[in-house]
Amino acid sequence: MSPVNPVNRVLDDLLVDLATESHLLRTAVATADAWSRATPAQGWTVATQVAHLVWTDEVATIAAGAGTEKGKAAWDAVVLKAIENPTGFVDASAHELAALPPAELLGRWDLARAGLVTALWAQPAGTRMPWFGPPMSPTSMATARFMETWAHGLDVYETIGAVPEPTDRVRHVAHIGVRTRDFAYANNGLEAPAEEFRVELTGPSGAVWTWGPEDAAQRVTGEAYDFCRLVTQRIHRDDTSLKAVGDDAERWLTIAQAFAGPAGGGRDPR
Repeated sequence: MSPVNPVNRVLDDLLVDLATESHLLRTAVATADAWSRATPAQGWTVATQVAHLVWTDEVATIAAGAGTEKGKAAWDAVVLKAIENPTGFVDASAHELAALPPAELLGRWDLARAGLVTALWAQPAGTRMPWFGPPMSPTSMATARFMETWAHGLDVYETIGAVPEPTDRVRHVAHIGVRTRDFAYANNGLEAPAEEFRVELTGPSGAVWTWGPEDAAQRVTGEAYDFCRLVTQRIHRDDTSLKAVGDDAERWLTIAQAFAGPAGGGRDPR
């Protein structure tokens, strides 16, 4: 029997969770008569939310193929288009795709997500794919795709009046939320603290997930589901169960952002 590759095992688990989260969202949008309804994201409908996921999956697949001459040319074309409209190309792409008929857009998403999974599995060990920020490993890309699928799914579910069941799959979102701490500071023109924080979160199952040294002075504790909604800016800091010890930890919770791009405005308090 061949030994288990722990890296591939982590990627495999991620892709299974990504498939599950995608299936739930796809089913919801395919059966709800809400394609043109406005979502909590300003200017975005349900169709725009799905279109954004389609576009990002397609672009991530292009990035995964950038190791070849043809693939690099395709990726360079994406980058050049982004340079032409650095603050608006993502929204513009989503709006363009959102004009497609629902069945066509969903079919395109099916192909894009399947193509991305195949592309990620084909990456040699140690590969770093180009992206709009730092290069990403296949595992990091899969984590980011899960985070976005889950976060945009929250917008869609809220719009159609559905309540998704919290599951421990959100650990992927929590992980990327913790790992992007310094990015959140830099994205807001602030210097990140030199010391590590202790983060202790309770998952929906009751499991406790931890990051950072046990004796850290700066600490964040609370429900993982709230933390994940906060770092994806789907909830205001004041509406969470999270507790911060230390001024730096509290500051982080007001600017946390697990996704790339300009600092988001977040949600208003309820």
